[in-house]
Amino acid sequence: MFYRPEDGHGLPHNPFNAIIAPRPIGWISSRGSEGDNLAPYSFFNAVAYVPPQVMFSSTAAKDSLANIRETGVFAVNIVEFAARDAMNASSAAAARGVDEFELAGVEKAECETIPCPRVANAPATLECKLTQIVPLPGKANFLILGEVTGVHMRDDCVVDGRFDVTRFSPLARLGYKDYAVVREVFELARPGQS
Repeated sequence: MFYRPEDGHGLPHNPFNAIIAPRPIGWISSRGSEGDNLAPYSFFNAVAYVPPQVMFSSTAAKDSLANIRETGVFAVNIVEFAARDAMNASSAAAARGVDEFELAGVEKAECETIPCPRVANAPATLECKLTQIVPLPGKANFLILGEVTGVHMRDDCVVDGRFDVTRFSPLARLGYKDYAVVREVFELARPGQS
C-alpha cells in the first residue's frame, strides 16, 4: 500500500502514529499564573548531548504551551508502567487552571533549578529551560525545545553506576490506543567499539 498524506490513506484510522513507534512519552509538567499543569506528549525525544537538549511537540495551543511561553521553563517526567493510569488520567481535556497532578492523584515535588513542579516519584525528571518554540506547518503545531538544567534519577533506578530502565519499565506510545512497555534490553557494540 502507498498513499500520499494529502490524498488520505483510506483506512479506518490514521496509520502514521503506528508506523513511528514506539515513541517515548514526555510527561510534561509546567506552572503558569493559573496554576500547575501535567500532560503527556508522545512526540518527545532527546536531540543533543552537550548541552543536553530535548524536544516535544504540541498539536494544539494547550495549557503546557501557554505556561512554557509565560515562564520559559518545563520539566519532562519519565513515565513508568506503574504510572500508566495516572498518565492517562492527566491526558483529560481539563479546563484551564485545573491541576492535573490533583486530577490524576500524582504527588508533586518542586524542581531544583527551575520554578516548576515535577512528578515526585518519577523514575527520572529532566528540568528544562526553554530555548525555542517553533511553529510547524498545520493548524496548531508547535515544536518546543529545551536545554536540560537539572536531572533527577530515582535511587532504585541507578544500578552499578547505570540508569537501568528494567527497574521501572518505561511506557512507550504506539499508534491508535496502543502502548508498549520496555522490560528487556540487549547490547550491540558499534563496529570498531569494544
